Amino acid sequence: MSSTSSTKTRRPKKTVADRTQAETQSLIQDIVEAVIEAGPRAGPARTIQAYRALTRTIKDFIPGTNSNPETYSAPVALRKLFERMGATYIKLGQFVASSPTLFPKEYVVEFQKCLDSTETLEWKIIEKVIKKELGGKSIDSVFAYIDKTPLASASIAQVHAATLKTGEDVVIKVQKPSIDESLKADLSFIYVASRLLEFLQPDFERTSLSGIAGDIRSSMLEELDFEKESKNVQEFRVFLKENGLDGVATAPKVYSEYTSKKIMVMERLRGVSMLDADQISQITNGSAEGTIITALNVWTQSVMTMPWFHADVHAGNLLVLEDGRVGFIDFGIVGRVSEKTFKAVNELSTALAIGDYREMAQALCNMGAADEEVNIDQFAADIEKVMRNLSTVQTDVTVTAMGDGSLQGSLDLDEKEVTQVLLDFVDVTENNGLKLPREFGLLVKQSLYFDRYLKILAPNLDVMADERVSGLGSESSTSLPPSRNNGNNSNFDGDIIDVEMA
Repeated sequence: MSSTSSTKTRRPKKTVADRTQAETQSLIQDIVEAVIEAGPRAGPARTIQAYRALTRTIKDFIPGTNSNPETYSAPVALRKLFERMGATYIKLGQFVASSPTLFPKEYVVEFQKCLDSTETLEWKIIEKVIKKELGGKSIDSVFAYIDKTPLASASIAQVHAATLKTGEDVVIKVQKPSIDESLKADLSFIYVASRLLEFLQPDFERTSLSGIAGDIRSSMLEELDFEKESKNVQEFRVFLKENGLDGVATAPKVYSEYTSKKIMVMERLRGVSMLDADQISQITNGSAEGTIITALNVWTQSVMTMPWFHADVHAGNLLVLEDGRVGFIDFGIVGRVSEKTFKAVNELSTALAIGDYREMAQALCNMGAADEEVNIDQFAADIEKVMRNLSTVQTDVTVTAMGDGSLQGSLDLDEKEVTQVLLDFVDVTENNGLKLPREFGLLVKQSLYFDRYLKILAPNLDVMADERVSGLGSESSTSLPPSRNNGNNSNFDGDIIDVEMA
């Protein structure tokens, strides 16, 4: 894909008049199915909520209705509206924030602020859900104690600490009542709207708008089934054991006998944030560097050998436990990598290791979809500028003491910087005529998280030269592992991933 100066003939734009009878019938069928799936009750209720949310958001920007009106900004207004619309739109906001390869820069940055923190439900409401999902067992027969004050409350679920009758400390993730109805109504509306837009404006089909909406709908509806999330956790535990990694890393044990589609009971892991260098050094007798190397190696090996990878390794989801092991939690956001992207990421990592920007540009071309021929030399020069900017990023760490005595770390400023580096990458690729799959954005973002942790815990480590670090592009990973080279690609044919947080 070298530089050329050829003249291109643009194909004529397709209009709605070009739609066939079959395409029209397909649209009508999708609309009918979406309405049926949404159910008769949720639609009207969500319409009223949408009206109220829209009215409140408009008032935020109109002088006279607000003593201190804000200056209008489309990204800010949309983010506020999404937060007020509740669960579905909060999830969509998070999807936008994690998808710089799909959405405009200003929206990706603004939706980093999209809050998934909601008012807690009363214990008696949560108690009813637990009773129903235990399938005839009484709460007292299963749990010796449940803390009625939640550890966390988000749009889809509420989490409570508990102790089983057998003595194990656990957490119970409880799905909020009727959330499934509102999600189905919202997602069906969004899908139908995208189908209508594409039907009326066929040129939009180039953006795969309805395809993205359809994948979001299917993945988010899967989030309503906690048995699927528990399966992710259990598969990760099996991966650790089969690869001899369970002595250095772990994930919560899931109590399947008490887990259903709407509640999930799992081991409570206690530890410190990956940002707390002092505490980690105390726990590991001064081996904070070894701990982050372990975390990076475990995650990288999972990317190379599992059908999916943990796609949300921010500081709250990586813990250093009291015994020194690394604890991976919250497997709601997982990514699936296509064979094409996996191979290109290996090529990219190898090029990065030797500082060959031209080969990095070629690897990205092999991964993405190009609308035009790419000037490799110019692309390589642009990538070099981004990489130099990456080396100047500084880490701003906040560690907060929680009520239960644990420490919670955050990367507030650093999160923005990580996102900015990723956005710079996207700008460079798009400016050079290339469109990258979303799965690449997720992979890079996790790598940037690890880069931040390395700067905190191992500032003098040379990742490329240190033999303790195994990664994509290393000698041990330049060929596809058996699980990715067996001719069965059924697990790797999608570019859109699943999004869920408690």
